[in-house]
Amino acid sequence: MSHQPRLFDTELIARHLARRRDTSNFVRDLVVEDLADRLGAHMRNFSSALVIAPDAQCLPETMETGSAPLRFTRVEAFAGTEEFPALPDGEFDLVISLLHLQAVNDVPGHLARLRARMKPDGLFMAALIGGESLTELREAFLSADLTLSGGASARIAPMVQVRDGGALLQRAGFALPVADVESHKVRYANPFALMAELKALGAANPLADRSRRFATRSLLSAAAGAYAERDSDPDGRVRATLEIVWLAGWVPHESQQKPLRPGSAKTSMRDFLEKD
Repeated sequence: MSHQPRLFDTELIARHLARRRDTSNFVRDLVVEDLADRLGAHMRNFSSALVIAPDAQCLPETMETGSAPLRFTRVEAFAGTEEFPALPDGEFDLVISLLHLQAVNDVPGHLARLRARMKPDGLFMAALIGGESLTELREAFLSADLTLSGGASARIAPMVQVRDGGALLQRAGFALPVADVESHKVRYANPFALMAELKALGAANPLADRSRRFATRSLLSAAAGAYAERDSDPDGRVRATLEIVWLAGWVPHESQQKPLRPGSAKTSMRDFLEKD
């Protein structure tokens, strides 16, 4: 029997979140604002909505859809020792995962378990940190490691690419999958300011196979120097890439649109292109 490799230390993530002095989080606020816009475009009523996220109690209890107000049941993503969160009883016609899936070890299995708790024709939505996020910091630490030790250590977690999002939903049994990405450039006074903010957000290295030694002052200084040399603006501030991947899929239902059978089209592409 094969076992899913344990890439992320979710217990460590929970400890990082618990140690924070401040629960403010600009990434979460950015995602919540985008979620409000996306829900506002849906012209249907959701009777049982669930949102799963770190700091779920900091999320709004209600939002507006295009047809009616929506009230959420909020579930903490890393509250227990199990990777899959403890969900309330019942089935849901809307499940939203915010900034959680990027730290799940078995994403298809996790999505399949969520789908099993949803009603037919229910909507699943997720926002997660995308694969191009923090590329500048990743490259800076790689450069510093190679300079100081001649090798490289895993210091920034791998993240999902938007091109893989639809396939993940399909593997979990969702229909009509959609994946898109929102890219942002965030600027900091210096690389140390970025590192401090990541630590304050509880986003320190979550990898299970991370080095158990603390980063040395010389490593941090070398990484900061490489970062500033390659990704600084004329005013001295440095750039950081933040990519949010959005996924959406539906629990299969007979009322949903079905793709046409191959070869069933009644008009050829050639006829269409040859029209004046």
